[in-house]
Amino acid sequence: MIDEVLRQLPTESTQQAVGYPSLFLLVALGSLVPVVPTGALVSTAAVVAVHQTSPFALLVVFAVASGAAFLGDICLYWLGQRGVRSRNGSKWLEAISSRAAPERLAQAQQKLDEHGTVVLVLSRLVPAGRIPVMLACLLGRMPLRQFARGDVPACLAWAATYQLIGILGGSLFAEPWEGVLAAIALTLLISGAPALWRRLRARMAG
Repeated sequence: MIDEVLRQLPTESTQQAVGYPSLFLLVALGSLVPVVPTGALVSTAAVVAVHQTSPFALLVVFAVASGAAFLGDICLYWLGQRGVRSRNGSKWLEAISSRAAPERLAQAQQKLDEHGTVVLVLSRLVPAGRIPVMLACLLGRMPLRQFARGDVPACLAWAATYQLIGILGGSLFAEPWEGVLAAIALTLLISGAPALWRRLRARMAG
């Protein structure tokens, strides 16, 4: 009876065949439409990879996540460039602009002038920092090739950071689901901390 139940469960290879393409599509979509919690997705995938027998599972998660993030960024930047070049703009450029507060955009433009494409790496690591920096690059007419060169290390650093969170969560707990919950909680805490801090400062100043 137990053997029959085990045979009905999806094998590790089946999980990988479904999981990796899903991770790629969701991270790429999250880069285009910044409402998908891509960091939590990468951390969750890393937790699952920690509990797999394949020694290359973590490496594949890293490659899939960073590649998907880069593809999504490049597509979004290309779409934004079309809006910048057009007299009437575009919906994509409006969507990018609406997600960048004026003060964050001003800071991004200043940092971009001072440090160049190095700012792209930090923008990927700072919660809600990617869109203002990308908009600053668009308004500064940065060529797509130059943006891509700066975005490669940014996506690699981003994938490594959130994968490390997942590895820690997966290593601390024996059950994968416990590590997944811990990784999701930590990524959400990291993502929400800056916004919470700004609200607290605004209340204290008021």
